[in-house]
Amino acid sequence: MTFLTGPVAALELRSVERQIPRNNKDHHTQEMGLTKLILRRGQDFSLKLTFNRPFQPQKDHLTFVAETGPEPSELLGTRATFLLTQTRTGNVWSASDFTADSNSLQVSIFIPASAVIGHYTLQMEISQDQGPGVTYPLGNFILLFNPWSTDDDVYLPSETLLQEYVMSDYGFVYKGQENSITSRPWNYGQFEEDIIDICFEILNKSLYFLKNPSKDHAQRGNVVYVCRVVSAMINSNDDSGVLQGNWGEDYSQGVSPLEWNGSVAILRQWSAKGGQPVKYGQCWVFACVMCTVMRCLGVPTRVVSNFHSAHNTDGNLTIDTYYDRTAEMLPTQKPDKIWNFHVWNECWMIRKDLPPGYNGWQVLDPTPQQTSSGVWGSCGGGQAFWGTNEDEHPQSQRGLFCCGPASVKAIKEGDVHLPYDTPFVFAEVNADEVIWLFEGGQVQEILAHNTNYIGKAISTKMVGSDERLDITSSYKYPEGSSEERSVFIKASRKLLEPRRDSSSLLDLLGSEAFKDKPVHLQLHLARAPMWGQDLLLTLHVQRVPDRAQSRGPIGLMVHFCAQALLHGGSTREPFWRHAVHLSVDFEKELQWPLLLPYSNYRSKLTDERLIHVSGIAEVEETGRFILVLKDFSLEPPHLSIEVFERAEVGKALNIYITLTNPLMVALNNCTMVLEGSGLINGQITKDLGTLMAGHTIQIQLELYPIKAGPRQLQVLISSSEVKEIKGYKDIFIAAAPAS
Repeated sequence: MTFLTGPVAALELRSVERQIPRNNKDHHTQEMGLTKLILRRGQDFSLKLTFNRPFQPQKDHLTFVAETGPEPSELLGTRATFLLTQTRTGNVWSASDFTADSNSLQVSIFIPASAVIGHYTLQMEISQDQGPGVTYPLGNFILLFNPWSTDDDVYLPSETLLQEYVMSDYGFVYKGQENSITSRPWNYGQFEEDIIDICFEILNKSLYFLKNPSKDHAQRGNVVYVCRVVSAMINSNDDSGVLQGNWGEDYSQGVSPLEWNGSVAILRQWSAKGGQPVKYGQCWVFACVMCTVMRCLGVPTRVVSNFHSAHNTDGNLTIDTYYDRTAEMLPTQKPDKIWNFHVWNECWMIRKDLPPGYNGWQVLDPTPQQTSSGVWGSCGGGQAFWGTNEDEHPQSQRGLFCCGPASVKAIKEGDVHLPYDTPFVFAEVNADEVIWLFEGGQVQEILAHNTNYIGKAISTKMVGSDERLDITSSYKYPEGSSEERSVFIKASRKLLEPRRDSSSLLDLLGSEAFKDKPVHLQLHLARAPMWGQDLLLTLHVQRVPDRAQSRGPIGLMVHFCAQALLHGGSTREPFWRHAVHLSVDFEKELQWPLLLPYSNYRSKLTDERLIHVSGIAEVEETGRFILVLKDFSLEPPHLSIEVFERAEVGKALNIYITLTNPLMVALNNCTMVLEGSGLINGQITKDLGTLMAGHTIQIQLELYPIKAGPRQLQVLISSSEVKEIKGYKDIFIAAAPAS
């Protein structure tokens, strides 16, 4: 008997399972939710395809197509076409390692570590022999950088560091003064479900995208490029950026920078209003929002604070400040300044555009201090990924307000010729401060030349801890060491050689005549400076033994002045003055108490509560002047947060918040804002009314945790008198028991 066999039925796709729980877990994206397939490059993922009949490798040909961007192109790297094969070869798009089971096919798809990040569509064409093919959609996925992949430019070879710099969704900002650093909690919230879409929305509103969308998408495989775009887009100085800066004191049109608890509310507001900049940000807000975006995109990122941070616009590596004989710090028309502290980001990456040795942490600064083009502080080396003509080099057409990436290693070694913006960051941590006595419309003498005042206590959060880590040694050699001065000279020559206008200043500094002082002055706080209380300081005077000077007593006429200190380093009009005549015997020292009453500063400070106290002593025997300075911030009332029970997903958790007002005045119009990814969806806001002087308020709240694992609750209480009373509580959330 003979059997006639008809043609095999055409293979048709019946269903596709993207296996999101398994794939997202394998790609370390499960924290972003299970509604979207979110993948990392340099790694494979699995699909289960179900057909109308068993798959026959000899007859059935499967071709996969992955596309991203507005005009996908294989030439630009935004389109990939690849066949189903038994084994994978090389770091290229591939579909392989398939196993057939009845009518189903399990396929492993590999994404190369150089792939463009973004939203992808995946399709599959089924064909048989020479016949026409039929195309089926397999769904969408989002592709991110992969710091777990050894082939990715953001590879970080430490699981502990990856947990801190990619997976941790909370952290701290370090603010205040070098000698009184305060930590403020921040909710990064990079895994909140809508944040990943907002991050790509940011890229799609950049000037680079608007100028050439296809080319912009093609560059998104380059982490250096993506970092620069994000740095420009976090501020809104020249685009539809996320935040509008405000260094004044009127925040009535928005939110004070001090009153943000985290990035999520800022990013959601920006997106909801169609890309209108959110009001308002300052350096720590810009840096924390950039940290959220970069961690979400898969780039290891941390927030760094630099105390006494120079903003040196003319590239001469010196910042000039001026005082008069009454010790008042004078305003200056020069744009150079010394910020009390400045906050930026570090992102971890390989720098293929630089010579060997400059990989690792790179500085990126989204605060709009100055544009990233021009002769000094320029991008430099832009041809690395923009080509050489103006049409391909947006930086040459318009200097965008972005900064970096600048290699931390290059900053430490003084290699200021390397891109991007390395001279600017070098000056932020290395410039010298020159303080002048100004009288009668001109400078009279140099009061001080400080070579080690700028770039102090450079700080970031310690890995796996709530403590502060000092990373100053990553940026520069020890102050006063031979290596530190040689690096400074090396950088100075590169920056100043083309200039001939600073030799007279350098000659003046070289004379060092101003360093010959008969007494040493210091100002100390006699007790912790609390807002709402009188402040006690002590002037410490010590006679300097010198055989060339008289052994008799020295007379000093000392003028003191206190001014509100602005974050940018300038001051307001004096609110307190004092003068005293002192006589200091040879080889003796004395302590002189100073009282700065609350009534003097009550209505004179900014919301950051910073005070600048200065004193100038005139030596009666010589007519020379000696300067003494003290900056400090007033401490707000302390906030305590307590949790007394085990925390579990979906189970009620009682939170107890206590605030005591130890001040001499009431706190009016108190409001409380709670935030914490995994604990709260969005924010909880509560009006608290007035807290009288000496009184305590206790608040009990019930939360229902959303996600398991280590979480942080951030609490902010603001009032008309004090804008930033912050506290936090680390809470470990247990998973809900299996049902």
